[in-house]
Amino acid sequence: MNAAPRIAAAVALICALAGCAPAIDAGQARLCRAIVPAINATDDRIEITRTSPLGAGAGVRVEYRARAPAGSSRNRFLECRFAAGNPASPERSGLVGVTTETGPLGELRLQILKRFWLDKEGAAADPEPVSNATNAPEVPRLLATGLQHGASALPAIAIYALLAVAYSLVYGLVGRINLAFGELAAVGGYAAFLAFALAGPGGGAAAPLALALLLALFAALAYGVAIGRFVFAPLMQRTGQQTGQHVLIGTIALAIVLQEYLRLAQGAKLLWVPPLLNTPHAVARAGDFVVTVTPVAVGAASLCLLATLALLALMKLSRFGRTWRACADDPLAAALFGIDRNKVLLETFALASVLAGLAGYVVTVYYGTFGYAGGVVLGLKSLIAAIVGGIGSVPGALLGGVLIGCVEALWSALFPIEFRDLAVYGLLVIFLLLRPSGLLGVGEALPPKP
Repeated sequence: MNAAPRIAAAVALICALAGCAPAIDAGQARLCRAIVPAINATDDRIEITRTSPLGAGAGVRVEYRARAPAGSSRNRFLECRFAAGNPASPERSGLVGVTTETGPLGELRLQILKRFWLDKEGAAADPEPVSNATNAPEVPRLLATGLQHGASALPAIAIYALLAVAYSLVYGLVGRINLAFGELAAVGGYAAFLAFALAGPGGGAAAPLALALLLALFAALAYGVAIGRFVFAPLMQRTGQQTGQHVLIGTIALAIVLQEYLRLAQGAKLLWVPPLLNTPHAVARAGDFVVTVTPVAVGAASLCLLATLALLALMKLSRFGRTWRACADDPLAAALFGIDRNKVLLETFALASVLAGLAGYVVTVYYGTFGYAGGVVLGLKSLIAAIVGGIGSVPGALLGGVLIGCVEALWSALFPIEFRDLAVYGLLVIFLLLRPSGLLGVGEALPPKP
């Protein structure tokens, strides 16, 4: 199958292009902006106009306007330089220089500023905690709250949709569920972490993100093809009413084996990647409430949207899509026309595994970690999304992922978050009772495929 490598190359290119611009470290920016009130009059009104990085990650430049009570204003700037070290922790790396339009601060003034201002005021003195907040459009409070919850739900929606499609691709073809896709996502997540570890600290964001994406897709693809070839396909060769039980038990065992394998190979302790592209940007505001998004959240959602659009085009326009639909509709007739169902099954597993690897990559990049046991809950919720949307239907799986993500966001906004998972499982029960075929599923349950 030639489609999966093309999709991987396309998403890698988009990810690389997204990281080409120099990143501003959020901690350094907050620390530098917190100095602005200290070097201006107490009653001056500060308006941040621009925050930009200095060359090679050396520090941050803050441009601002200081308005006096009399109405006069001055355009000023502040440059903060930091010692070499971990750029994500300016407190450890150390503020080593501050420069204004009048010149650099002396060593004594710098030490007094750090000791008696930053240590006491800290981030509370930041005149603009969120970049460009003063220029964000004003909206009603209720709309701003809804926008914030919607923006926060975007990465989760993308992850659920990708894994739900992986479940639906396999089920739609053979009428059986592979319960190990959550663990395949964990494999992709650990592969992405390996890429960040190889890239090391410092440098730009483009190379680590692109390398992590390629390793995540390749690892999930390799594991998924091996699972389809050596586990799923032999179980499907069995005939009779017990075939579904064999596949179900086999994939449960496979999920347990993969989970223990990851625990033994990577350790039970959570591994974390450094934050990338996590500076919040204001998109709207309602009084003192600012709606923010981060570049990593927008990038993750855009990457998954691109992948789903490419998948829909692949299923509708390519030869693989036609053979997949033929085997899903009538495998016997497809075999009579010369279609190799085993080959289509392996290609389906390859494509579904790439989607699972992409989901694992998004989890690692956005949340910063992916534990060895994280695939269980993630896979279960994605399976619920596939069932709610109509398992066996690719558009239905996408719709189910969007619905589950929105339900989680809405519940978190209105009710105690500790009961959120219970609400998701309750939604599954409601659909099984009232509409077992899902939103876009067939009118009745799909029969087992011979």
